[in-house]
Amino acid sequence: MAEGQEVPNKQVVLKRYVTGFPTEDDMEVVAGIARLAVPPGTPGLVLKNLYLSCDPYMRGRMTKHDPPSYVADFVPGEVLENFGVSKVIASGHPDFEVGDLVWGVTGWEEYSFAPKPESFFKINHPDLPLSYYTGILGMTGLTAWAAFFDVGKPKKGDYVFVSAASGAVGQLAKLTGCYVVGSVGSDEKVNLLKTKFGFDDAFNYKKEPDLDAALKRYFPEGIDIYFENVGGQMLDAVLLNMRKHGRIPVVGMISQYNLKKPEGLSNAIMILAKQLLVEGFLVFDHFVKYRKFEEEMVGFIKEGKISCVEDIADGLEKAPAALIGLFSGKNIGKQLVVVARE
Repeated sequence: MAEGQEVPNKQVVLKRYVTGFPTEDDMEVVAGIARLAVPPGTPGLVLKNLYLSCDPYMRGRMTKHDPPSYVADFVPGEVLENFGVSKVIASGHPDFEVGDLVWGVTGWEEYSFAPKPESFFKINHPDLPLSYYTGILGMTGLTAWAAFFDVGKPKKGDYVFVSAASGAVGQLAKLTGCYVVGSVGSDEKVNLLKTKFGFDDAFNYKKEPDLDAALKRYFPEGIDIYFENVGGQMLDAVLLNMRKHGRIPVVGMISQYNLKKPEGLSNAIMILAKQLLVEGFLVFDHFVKYRKFEEEMVGFIKEGKISCVEDIADGLEKAPAALIGLFSGKNIGKQLVVVARE
């Protein structure tokens, strides 16, 4: 494949803004063209995309916001984007060479032009599965690590609850000496948390009509750290069961993303009564810590202290279904899409 040539470029675009629960039909796989050259005089990169991450926050970008949200809305007719792993096939930047493996925000397409290479990280450990850089060694792993330690401030013996648990936070909590329980949406995932990821316990929230009673059963002494991924009724029940001076890093509220009218909280007074710290967390402010995180997490992986489970959709044309599946809990482990393997 010669630099400068034009090649077919399969792409996933947003067809229209979404209200309520998204469907595959809100997206479209189209045939585009990519030119494998950096425009003269520009410092960009041409990337061949290998692995793409599916993440719940993408749902928010599929709706028009006024005023704007914390990340720009997608535009109908344009290519979706998210974090992914790519190979550099043309470079106008002195810090990147052809053949370098990188991760950062790229298009949901076979080839992308990246005008701001400084937003990409070179992959320092290609001996590990490259797909890990969409998850445990990428944005989601950094989110788990930074939010848990910077906001949660765990201490040995703390009681930790993780909603929509997928492994990383709970494993980090266990390494810190905490007692950890996770909630998930299927018995299969309950088993995964307890047998693969070493959680002390886990439960299927779909089988718990009274979340307050369930939390009192699993945390009779209360919760010190709640890693918030869900919001809504789960958060309301958790507030009743937090211990004094508990910490709640808020990294997502997936139960609210598809609602036309978000749910309110009945128990917000507990934030005052129990002197809770509730802090919203955006990973973009923590990329400066990435190299420290990467080396620490790689060490845990190589020592067998951290495990990773991936749910892989093979082929860009399967990306819309993979993304939609997040909102009904179809994925087991980190959801990602394979565009190409080399």
